[in-house]
Amino acid sequence: MSRKPFPPAVTTMAGAPLLTLLHPRRSIRPLLILFALGLALGGVLITQVGMPLWGATTVAMGLVLFPAVQKWRDDLARWGMPIMVLSILLALQGFHTVEHIAQFVEYHVFGWQAKVSSGLISAANVEWIHFAWNWSVLLIVGYLMTVGRMRNLWAWALLLWATAHTLEHTYLFIRYLSTVRLLAAQGVSTSFAQGLPGILGRDGWLAATGVEQPGLALVCRLAPPLITAIRLDVHFWWNVGETVLLFAAAHRYVRQTRSDAP
Repeated sequence: MSRKPFPPAVTTMAGAPLLTLLHPRRSIRPLLILFALGLALGGVLITQVGMPLWGATTVAMGLVLFPAVQKWRDDLARWGMPIMVLSILLALQGFHTVEHIAQFVEYHVFGWQAKVSSGLISAANVEWIHFAWNWSVLLIVGYLMTVGRMRNLWAWALLLWATAHTLEHTYLFIRYLSTVRLLAAQGVSTSFAQGLPGILGRDGWLAATGVEQPGLALVCRLAPPLITAIRLDVHFWWNVGETVLLFAAAHRYVRQTRSDAP
């Protein structure tokens, strides 16, 4: 499949093609204006109206969505569908990283309880959204590797990491549905089904069964956080690894796309 080269007019950062792709270009002014407006409006909504943080954050994100869509339409016209999809994934994964950093800070710096350390959009911190998001990322990575031919070493590592991460959330989602049915049958609030341990971390599957199997027991002894870390930390590091691999794969892919240009 042919890929459109980066036009000379926008390849101003010869050593950083990924930054060239992420640059908002003609959308930068409205993006900055609407971002500032979103921050101001969010502050008013929180302090004067009593809107929760997640609501104000959603309003601010809705404002910057307009110039973002224009930037992605430009990406499509300049470089084609795979590069545009990659650009969108980088932006969304970037915000997802900010969300995990916010949760990490709330718990480790502010000293909040893990249950209330839900980041900027707490309403989205639910199992079905985690499940849908991770499967979406995995399918998009598969699309980029097949249709877009993003097949460098970093991309293969990303595929393996995203697959493992998605399996973790699939296990969590299945456990969540099972627990919801059990709680509903007992007349108990299903909210208690949120935030259960997964495969890794404290009280997870590996902690419960790994110590009984020699091979897994050795892994647990060599890397204790695999069975002792709380869920918030487990998924913070899942996300860190996925983000680093995604940006590394994207950088290599975009640089290769430029080098292949006639």
